[in-house]
Amino acid sequence: MKKIMQGNEAIARGAWEAGVTVGCAYPGTPSSEILAEISVYDEIYTEWSPNEKIAVEVAHGASLAGGRAIACMKHVGLNVAADPFMTISYTGIKGGFVIVVADDPGQHSSQNEQDSRNWTRFGKVPMLEPADSQECKDFTKIAFDISERFDTPVLLRTETRVSHCDSVVELGERKESAIQKGLNTKDTPKYVMVPMYSRVKRVALEDKIGKLAVYADTEFPCNVMEINDTSIGFISSGVSCLYTKDVFPQYSFLKLGMVWPLPKNMIADFFKKVKKVIVVEELDPFLETEIRAMGYKVWHGKDLIPSTGELSPGIIKQSLMKAVTGKSYKSPKILIKPEDLPRRPPNLCAGCSHRPLFYALKKLGLYVFGDIGCYALAVAPPLAAMHASTCMGAGIGGAYGAGKVLGKEGLGKICAVLGDSTFLHSGIGPLMDTVYNKGYSTTIILDNRITAMTGQQETPGTGYTIKGEPAAMVDYEQIVRAVGVKNVRKVDPYNIEATMEVIRKEVNRDDASAIITVNSPCMLLRRANPLGKFKHPVYVTDTDMCRGCKACLEINCPAISWREGAGITKAGRKRTGTVLINKDQCAGCEVCVQVCKFEAIVPGK
Repeated sequence: MKKIMQGNEAIARGAWEAGVTVGCAYPGTPSSEILAEISVYDEIYTEWSPNEKIAVEVAHGASLAGGRAIACMKHVGLNVAADPFMTISYTGIKGGFVIVVADDPGQHSSQNEQDSRNWTRFGKVPMLEPADSQECKDFTKIAFDISERFDTPVLLRTETRVSHCDSVVELGERKESAIQKGLNTKDTPKYVMVPMYSRVKRVALEDKIGKLAVYADTEFPCNVMEINDTSIGFISSGVSCLYTKDVFPQYSFLKLGMVWPLPKNMIADFFKKVKKVIVVEELDPFLETEIRAMGYKVWHGKDLIPSTGELSPGIIKQSLMKAVTGKSYKSPKILIKPEDLPRRPPNLCAGCSHRPLFYALKKLGLYVFGDIGCYALAVAPPLAAMHASTCMGAGIGGAYGAGKVLGKEGLGKICAVLGDSTFLHSGIGPLMDTVYNKGYSTTIILDNRITAMTGQQETPGTGYTIKGEPAAMVDYEQIVRAVGVKNVRKVDPYNIEATMEVIRKEVNRDDASAIITVNSPCMLLRRANPLGKFKHPVYVTDTDMCRGCKACLEINCPAISWREGAGITKAGRKRTGTVLINKDQCAGCEVCVQVCKFEAIVPGK
């Protein structure tokens, strides 16, 4: 049976066919759909873990009990999971254990651009890299077999295009693992990494990598050499290989499905068969560096191909056309210039509770240490109310650290803002540090009852599991009080004046405080019925009252627009234009009503 599948969906299918029993993840684009798709298979226990480190630890525990397990994350998530990951390569596994890491070249939805292939060499574990949905499914199954055969976790690396593009997949049946389930206390030296055991495992790890290198050369079925025109040969992997074949199909190719350890003998054979070798890869010169280190002369690589951003057939053609064919690259005619297209910057949803909160912060003139989530969109004008953001949970530590430098002069000037899911992911520790070490910064937790930006995934704060079953729900006030915060306030962000009053008081305290938003579920969370809290479904502009002051445009609501055109108000005042409210987008949140000083925004039908 064949089916068109997204790459992430195919990985989920591969996990099911491989007999996986436990799947864990923290959502992050472009990996989020993998666990969501795995959760539809009743044979697999799935969970949204509070963070990636916990996901890897839970999955590894399942592996030690004999079950096949998978943990999924985006590239920056592996940074968070690095602590257990780096030691699991020593301990090894029992049931097959695969870690899926999805890179985001071009930073479509990420704070940085990383090449996760560097983790495979650093962690001394094998890595497979599929190029399409069929390979996503097949490589997932092969990864579990490799994991159990060589007693190692296996990294499966995808990229945005592989994760999110659809192609045909041949489906198979589920096959349960032959590993016997259970725990054995005699395995203690294998799984307890104190120095007397880890030193032995360190030596064994090198031997394991050597055996994997032989396997990559002699048995792995998806390192494929294709000899055509031998004047030029391309070495590539993943989607980059597909792009290159699309542009230069007549030449020879060595497609690497296993990017670590590399098949040295196969690479040597390829260099013997072709005259000139070009290495094509997205992001870092990982393959190129390793191949050059083997002593081979690479004709071209990153000297011509960009090392930042996504590749595409067009970029590869532009980069290599002159070198490969001797002909200059001719840019295609552009019928529509990019500057002529309407600009559609990402924006908070109409009615989003983050909007009035950040509007209040801007009016108070605070320096805001932000975090990762929907609310990072508040950095854009006209809100322009976020001033620093690095990684999950860093806003709290940043605000605390800045306060230590500024001292009393910083009172009333600093705050940290993060979402509820981010707080549970990695915000509790820095808040504890702030209180313990006598910091004074204010932390604002935006409780919108969901992991919003990555697609409405559940958290320990929503009261539901990944399958929608009722579960225990975190009480944020109790958590912040438990770590020592004495000053805890709750605010309804839709009441701007009251919110500003609370924030103004708390940021001027000389000890740590926390503010938690309430009655502010994500506008897309139908279960919470956020629209039910508003008095009116839509608002409109009374054009006779509107003075064209543009104050309401400062909240950057997508339902509000400006129409040029001179006019006169009912009071006889001249104006250069007026504000319009799109009734199909208005959520009735009344934020613009509070901002308008001339009662020009009124309930509509």
